[in-house]
Amino acid sequence: MQQYAMLIAPSANRVYARAAVRMVANEIAVLGLGALDGAVEGVEERVLGGVPYLVFRSASLSGRDVRLLSNTSALFALFEVHGTMLEPVPVQRMDRYDDDLVSILKYVGKTNEQFTKLLLNVTAASAFGAERILAGGLKVFDPMCGRGTTLNQAAMYGFDAFGVEVDKRDFEAYGAFLQRWLKDKRLKHKALTSRVKRDGRGVGQQTRVEFSATKELHRAGETQVVEIVNADTLRSGEVYRRRSFDLIVSDVPYGVQHAAVRESRALSRRPTELLEAAIPVWAELLRPGGAMGLSWNTYMTERAEMAGMLEAAGLEVLDAPPYLDFEHRVDHAINRDLIVARMPRQ
Repeated sequence: MQQYAMLIAPSANRVYARAAVRMVANEIAVLGLGALDGAVEGVEERVLGGVPYLVFRSASLSGRDVRLLSNTSALFALFEVHGTMLEPVPVQRMDRYDDDLVSILKYVGKTNEQFTKLLLNVTAASAFGAERILAGGLKVFDPMCGRGTTLNQAAMYGFDAFGVEVDKRDFEAYGAFLQRWLKDKRLKHKALTSRVKRDGRGVGQQTRVEFSATKELHRAGETQVVEIVNADTLRSGEVYRRRSFDLIVSDVPYGVQHAAVRESRALSRRPTELLEAAIPVWAELLRPGGAMGLSWNTYMTERAEMAGMLEAAGLEVLDAPPYLDFEHRVDHAINRDLIVARMPRQ
């Protein structure tokens, strides 16, 4: 069996950095449950030459496996281990754009970018194999998208990204940021802001941006979409049609001060009550075989409650061991965990 060593990227968030190695180990374990062609064994932290690495073994990593592992959330470099020597493995990231798309926008309450990437990776790997993920083109929905951290990470991968956000300031800030970023990068794009109506009634304002990573792709008509709607998440089913999305990924409200100060009915409700009402709405938008990945504050809602809500909405909660070891501290008021559930194939 060949042994590999992964050097973990430093995190700007020191609290998250303490949990990063364990988090990535479980991320790799989830990939190994189905998305990877080759089995991954013995994932553990080990110090090599005085530097901590995440090491694992595999007898048959394919080139496609290496491409998938290249996109793990905190990967800095990957090596094959030969005795006391480390041989670099060329990484092949899916990123279509400069990483400042996900890092440059700063605001209070922004989800850690490494964790956002991990949540998207784990959710995608729970529904699809490597080939489907690496091909791009998946449709991702964040029903509480804030200022678009999840949408930006999905766009980095070549996915189409859609979001609903009740806070008008966040809606406007994200739409302005994305268009400014595309102009600064001189990427071909078009943007349209309009009203969303259903049955003659207004649902919310919408900003839709279509763009391409290169001029050649744009000329060929191969574009990506990022779309955000300013509306209550409970009205997501009025904004989008049933079975529209491959993945639903969201870091839901924590029920702490930064969420409570917003002037919106949805965010002023207790997170558990909001999720009880919203999860059935979101589940209707998920395609058969797709997956929903949510992160939340365990101080406000217990894992058993989250699982019960997802199962009541007709989803299959995934409870293999690696899914049960993502819990980590954010600050004194937030202990974050994630849960993934799949929509059964019909």
